Amino acid sequence: MEKYLVLSFSPLPAEFIKSLIAPYKSMLDRDVEVVVFRDVHDKEKLFSYLKEADVIIGDYTMQVHITREMCYAMQKVRLIAQPSTGYDHIDVDACAEKGIPVANIGGANAVSVAEWTIMVALALLRRLVEAHERTSRGEWPQWEFMEKGTFELNGKTWGIIGFGRIGREVAKRVRAFNMKVLYYDKVQYPKEVEEEYGVEHAPLHKLLRVSDVVSIHVPLTPETRHMIGEKELRLMKPSAILINPARGEVVDEEALARALKEGWIFGAAVDVYSREPPGLDHPLLKLKGVNLILTPHIAGATTESRARIIQVTIENVVRVLRGEKPINVVNMPI
Repeated sequence: MEKYLVLSFSPLPAEFIKSLIAPYKSMLDRDVEVVVFRDVHDKEKLFSYLKEADVIIGDYTMQVHITREMCYAMQKVRLIAQPSTGYDHIDVDACAEKGIPVANIGGANAVSVAEWTIMVALALLRRLVEAHERTSRGEWPQWEFMEKGTFELNGKTWGIIGFGRIGREVAKRVRAFNMKVLYYDKVQYPKEVEEEYGVEHAPLHKLLRVSDVVSIHVPLTPETRHMIGEKELRLMKPSAILINPARGEVVDEEALARALKEGWIFGAAVDVYSREPPGLDHPLLKLKGVNLILTPHIAGATTESRARIIQVTIENVVRVLRGEKPINVVNMPI
């Protein structure tokens, strides 16, 4: 009997993916073959797999792009299941034109990103990194920190840019700190949703002007690319902090580096970069003596969230192979 072909561009071993599908074997009408293929330069082999694949699992490392040419070579693909929140390495418009749904993992990592966001906000306001580094060197800058100032979240205003699953998880946690919470999104949510999360809609320029903490939780699209640039950073309070666990290209990194160096804002935390990994010539990596936290794209990658991401991805693959509609589709109505 002919098998279903699942083509994966992620670096997980084929046998591991097969083991994840195995518990669902009784739900399927045929066996599943899994091929892991990452050498996109071997076009002959790549396009032969694309022609035969029933489902594609995207690359969570974002190194293997799914291009328009690749999309139009797909003849049987029913779903591209991307095992991450971001999907900007996939030509989703071309996929939509071909009628191929692209699905991400929905809110599987929302809690992890929200917890990271709260963590770095507290660390920036209390100058935690500098305090640790100097104390571990044998210094005792207690009075210096008091004079420079460290700050509480209590009573401040938090601005959330992008009120999807992650933005909402942030809002739920921020309420525990007795903060006013504003959100900016391309749509204003119904009053009952705003009341449930204790938030108030605001235009972007107002949110930036009045917020003490601004966190970004939007996907990378043509509209969001560099949505935070010099003009927006200069709107922020000099005592405010910016947190970006979304996508590097959403923020003008050169402008952010200048903002930190020249003191337009108090601090920033960044988990994502326009080029990953960033080189030592990256403007943020060259900064010294500023209130900055840099992490290597791990905000959503806890042990628990990675298990949820794999589970959501595999369940979506099985759902489609059973002839059902996928969930978390990002590029077309389902």
